[in-house]
Amino acid sequence: MMTYKGYSAAVEFDDSVGAFHGRVLGIRGAVTFEATSVAGLRKEFRRSVDEYIAFCKEQGIKPEKPYSGELRIRLDPDLHRKLAIAAEVAGKSLNAYINHRLHESLRTGKKLMSR
Repeated sequence: MMTYKGYSAAVEFDDSVGAFHGRVLGIRGAVTFEATSVAGLRKEFRRSVDEYIAFCKEQGIKPEKPYSGELRIRLDPDLHRKLAIAAEVAGKSLNAYINHRLHESLRTGKKLMSR
């Protein structure tokens, strides 16, 4: 995954033309880039993000930030209860516990809850 200034990109390689194609994730606008080398791809990704930010500034609009860090989810009440109890046992707030478990899951590939 490529990241720059808080933005991430998905990249694919098109063997038929020998080029990488990328797009910035998490924003509504289509911000894309391409290059024929990895170094060129990094350069074009950064240029595309910088141009997107500059365009927004010129237009007087705030650039979209892909993720604020806030997430609202609805849980089954029983799952909510189990998570709250597990957080209390771990000596953490529910938010800190869920954050920790999600990081752990991504790092290790383990299931979030085992039972």
